[in-house]
Amino acid sequence: MLADCQSFYASVEKSQNPEYEGRPLVVAGDPKRRSGIVLAACPLAKEKGITTAERLGEAISKCPGLVIVRPRMAEYIRVSMQITDIYKSYTDLVEPYSIDEQFLDVTSSLHLYGGHAEKLALLIQERVQAETGVYCRFGIAENKIMAKTSCDNYAKKNTSGIYTLTRERLESELWGLPINKLFMAGSRMTQHFNAMGIPTIGDLARTPLPQLKLLMRRKFGKNSDINAEMYWRIANGIDPSPVTPGTHDEAPKSVGHQMTLPRDYSTLEDIKVVLLELTELVCQRCRSKGFMGHVVTVGCMGADFDRPTGFSRQAKMLDPTNVTNHVYRAAVELLEEHWDGQPVRKVGVGLAQFSQDEHYQISMFDDRERSMALERVTDALKAKYGNTAIMRAVSVTAAGQARDRSGKIGGHYK
Repeated sequence: MLADCQSFYASVEKSQNPEYEGRPLVVAGDPKRRSGIVLAACPLAKEKGITTAERLGEAISKCPGLVIVRPRMAEYIRVSMQITDIYKSYTDLVEPYSIDEQFLDVTSSLHLYGGHAEKLALLIQERVQAETGVYCRFGIAENKIMAKTSCDNYAKKNTSGIYTLTRERLESELWGLPINKLFMAGSRMTQHFNAMGIPTIGDLARTPLPQLKLLMRRKFGKNSDINAEMYWRIANGIDPSPVTPGTHDEAPKSVGHQMTLPRDYSTLEDIKVVLLELTELVCQRCRSKGFMGHVVTVGCMGADFDRPTGFSRQAKMLDPTNVTNHVYRAAVELLEEHWDGQPVRKVGVGLAQFSQDEHYQISMFDDRERSMALERVTDALKAKYGNTAIMRAVSVTAAGQARDRSGKIGGHYK
């Protein structure tokens, strides 16, 4: 099963605030900080033509009486985990796909509920709504990609919110849909498929794989074979991957943080302030996981999103490290070498090529031991009292963003 929470953020707000009952509501960022984007819209708001990711001003023009709620990410995470616990009471095979979508493999537990998947889905649906106020839709199939397809194209559109897609019904029910209904086919890829003479999912599914690879090589170059096979498999409902609990607990290949700035940063000194703050967050996270990184990446995007400028470059440091000042020095070198002097609106820092921090090369020429001991203390203070308990002096300047960022999760208010 693929379980999807309908308009999740908006549903949480409406379930916890009865005064919003019967009123169109959206959850949106802070317009004052250039983040006035609709993150979630309840069904009543969607009936007014409001869509996710549109600008808040456009949403208000469509619905002058719109209720606008600032996001509470910590609460949404709490409710998501509560829903996960409900799913886990029916099967131990639960794999989060996003904050509001999760895969469930109920194959081994289905006999405990009469052997009927749709009856079990209804039971879970009713319990989640009773305990959290959130309405879930369930796509049911023999594998994950078909369950996702079933949910997106059918369960979200029928009255029960539950739909089973069998392999026998793929051709009659799915293949006639336009190619933009295919999972992973965005607007640009849809245009490419149409240009290749593949307007429907069935046209893609029926295209022999060698022929599809040839078409995509002509369109995108020789390195497109993997994407060609991925889309072909999705269209044909082929997915051998199991539902894997803890799939996101594996060691990451990289750790990074980026942020869109509230205004254009035009001076090197201002950009360095944010670069240092992001570097500190990256290193703090690596230290918490026991990793040291060997490769640092710095990226900056210009203020003009229609004609983007900027760069993304990486460099290998002499030794792996998770000491903020060491990584920051390497990041500044990349910034000074590649920044073109144009105003910047987005900055990012990352670390990769990890090794465990239990063993490292001792150097006679730096104060690594002292720096690591100091950062262990500051990490402990921040873990207990929050990231603003102790800050670098530059973070209280006009360019600093650490204080504001500490009140957010994933760029949205906690």
